[in-house]
Amino acid sequence: MGYIEIEEERCKGCELCEATCPRQLILISARINRMGYHPAEFAAEGCSTEKGKGCTGCALCGLVCPETAISVYR
Repeated sequence: MGYIEIEEERCKGCELCEATCPRQLILISARINRMGYHPAEFAAEGCSTEKGKGCTGCALCGLVCPETAISVYR
């Protein structure tokens, strides 16, 4: 299993990672970062979708992130 880390202060909340995650483990936060954006967050724990069974480390989210704010670990 894998996991990701998102640098919230670099994230502009573009939602590309959320749309790309095949297991729907990334959500846009209600919080606002210093730049005034709602950053993405890794929601592996307690994910309510059937697909949300854990990150595989596929790195699709990191590839689509225009701010390179996502690090993927396997």
